[in-house]
Amino acid sequence: MAATTREQRRSSNAEAPLTLTTAPPRSLSFADQAAFWVNLGVSLIGFTGAFYVLHPAGHPQLPVAAALVATVLGTIVGTAMVAAAGAVGARTGAPAMANFRGLFGTRLSYAPTVANIVQCIGWAVYELTVIAGGVQALTHGRLPHAAVIVAGGILCTAMAIWPLSVLHILRKYVTVAVAVAMLYFTVQFLRHPLPQPADTSWSGFFPAVDTALAVAVSFLPLAADYTRHARSARAASGATLLGYSAGQIWCYLLGVIALIQVGGDPERIFDTFLGVAAGWAFFAILVLRESDQSFANVYSTAMSLQNLLPRVDRRILAAAVGVVATVLALGVHDFTGFSNFLLLIGSVFVPLCAVMVVDYFLGRGRQGWDLSERAPARPLMLLPWLLGFAVYQLFNPGSVAWWARLWERVRDGIGLRPDWWSSASLFSFLVAALATAVLVRIERRRAA
Repeated sequence: MAATTREQRRSSNAEAPLTLTTAPPRSLSFADQAAFWVNLGVSLIGFTGAFYVLHPAGHPQLPVAAALVATVLGTIVGTAMVAAAGAVGARTGAPAMANFRGLFGTRLSYAPTVANIVQCIGWAVYELTVIAGGVQALTHGRLPHAAVIVAGGILCTAMAIWPLSVLHILRKYVTVAVAVAMLYFTVQFLRHPLPQPADTSWSGFFPAVDTALAVAVSFLPLAADYTRHARSARAASGATLLGYSAGQIWCYLLGVIALIQVGGDPERIFDTFLGVAAGWAFFAILVLRESDQSFANVYSTAMSLQNLLPRVDRRILAAAVGVVATVLALGVHDFTGFSNFLLLIGSVFVPLCAVMVVDYFLGRGRQGWDLSERAPARPLMLLPWLLGFAVYQLFNPGSVAWWARLWERVRDGIGLRPDWWSSASLFSFLVAALATAVLVRIERRRAA
């Protein structure tokens, strides 16, 4: 019994392996993972991102009830996709991008890997900028912007070097402090009646759902980087679904209330938090907690790079990524295209999730994917991914003028007329899943 206890303690204290060729320790409990996902669900980006749910592009402002329902629906559906991808990682023990070796083959897995590296670095840069904005709001601009960015970059990079230790710390200390801060702001905000916005409409309900879903799905290509250390696939998927859904829904609820109180101006949203009694102290907790968002993106970028460079020490990769993200954050100030960035993420990874999950649980993954460095190419599996991506763009091409015009011409050519019921994310996922199921059936027949 004593030997077993000592072995469990060693396992719980183990860190992530340094190379892709080393088996991962299974040291994360349900509580470790749930706390991690709650922290990812609560973010300063979520408070400001609630603007895109409350004000869907091209539609009137949603009623408060519609915004909350859209948030709940989009978050749960998007998080279910993330949980499914996490379950795959928990079963294989491989990080997210390495799992695509089984789906596409090693060489073709580089396509989603490069896309994920770009988006993770983009998120890390944006998170560092958000941290700096939160500190500026707390200190009324007394601290130099560059100094805050550099300090945040150093902290996030250090966290990415010791990822599993960070997750244990989040569970023990940070999650409790975040819950207290969120509860305090909830009570303070609900003490006052909300202004009743005029000229609202439910017409933008599904675009709002897509926005909330896209934020959740942005973690899809990161999930397996952490669930590979889970003790079971059931615990990993359950912790992901419950933890992240609770965090993001609560976060967006506060964001919607705060936006309405400042007349819908996202530039003033932090004033609502700092305007309540002792708000600065609880807001400071949320600002410091934001570092785990950037940490997750830095670490997952390093893990994505390991799919390309499997024998390079992940600590070296994490340090290099942290430096790149910090330097970029020092020079980037324009994030006006953030909503388009979210839509692009959704259009790439929503159908990709469908293809991966269907092929793993119904197709070749049941007998075990080939995750080696010589995994053979499976180019046919690219077809449902591309088909799902095209469906997403037909229903929601975003706001980049030339890109939107291209897909609108295609839409006009086939006579498609999206309406209030149109959901780019759900339709994209279903089409990609069905197309993959057809290919899986064909493969089974050939094998028979």
